[in-house]
Amino acid sequence: MAAGHGRRRVCDVRRRGGSGPGAKRAARYLLSPEQAKAFTNPDSPAYVSGVVQSVTAETRIVDRLTGAFRTGEGIPWHEGHNDKFEGMERSFLPRYIASLTSQWIPSLAGVEERLARGARVADVGAGFGASTIIMARAYPNSTFVGIDSHGPSIDKARERAAAAGVADRVTFKVADSSDLGGTYDFIAFFDSLHDMADPAAALRTAHAALAPGGSVMLVEPMSWDTVEETLSNPLARLSASASLLTCLPSGLSGEPAYGLGNQAGPARILQLAREAGFSRARVATSSPRNQVFDLAP
Repeated sequence: MAAGHGRRRVCDVRRRGGSGPGAKRAARYLLSPEQAKAFTNPDSPAYVSGVVQSVTAETRIVDRLTGAFRTGEGIPWHEGHNDKFEGMERSFLPRYIASLTSQWIPSLAGVEERLARGARVADVGAGFGASTIIMARAYPNSTFVGIDSHGPSIDKARERAAAAGVADRVTFKVADSSDLGGTYDFIAFFDSLHDMADPAAALRTAHAALAPGGSVMLVEPMSWDTVEETLSNPLARLSASASLLTCLPSGLSGEPAYGLGNQAGPARILQLAREAGFSRARVATSSPRNQVFDLAP
């Protein structure tokens, strides 16, 4: 089966030892360079093995997931299988390395300059701390607090901050989005808002926790506003399928159970931001798999 690009082939099946019924056959399967990069290069923004790990993690709790679909009660994010947390980190890290400090933060109004001078930053839904540590290394005059409801992820984040040499400026705590603990110049949500059962409350809490002149960044999966747009886009269909297993159960696990999922769409995200009191709410930039929102009071 040809890959469709010159001599590159996806599958090369070769017979050895004749062609009779008892002949031995050897099969060799090849990846195109594009496929190899997506499946084997963990530094590439196109890397998908982490996505596969996080999605297949749901098969480890299939009985509970089936029950959640039947009752609509959902499954809290922090109660997932360990493969989910590891897979998410493997999936997000290459994109954060590629875009966080080079594209996303520079697209926000005045944020890069403030971080360079020195700011207090909260990372809500920090997971293993990848995004927090990347920012800490890029902006040595700022201090950072990473917050996540999953205790083992916070333990891993602390280990990684120490290994990266930024533990003197980075702290991590087990808490939810209602417990930010103080005021901040900059608050970031990396691929976490849509997983929350009450994203509106999380945005209101962030709004109240901002210091004068502060702002919020939401990094959300690329999404579209209508079902028709979602169904017509291969990436959107794949994301929506993953959302059914991971994001929606988390978003339905508490009151008021918004259940946004990863295909909430920019119009819905901006609506929630304005309802939470943000007068500036805009899409600042985007990359193939993410949208970045810039919010300020």
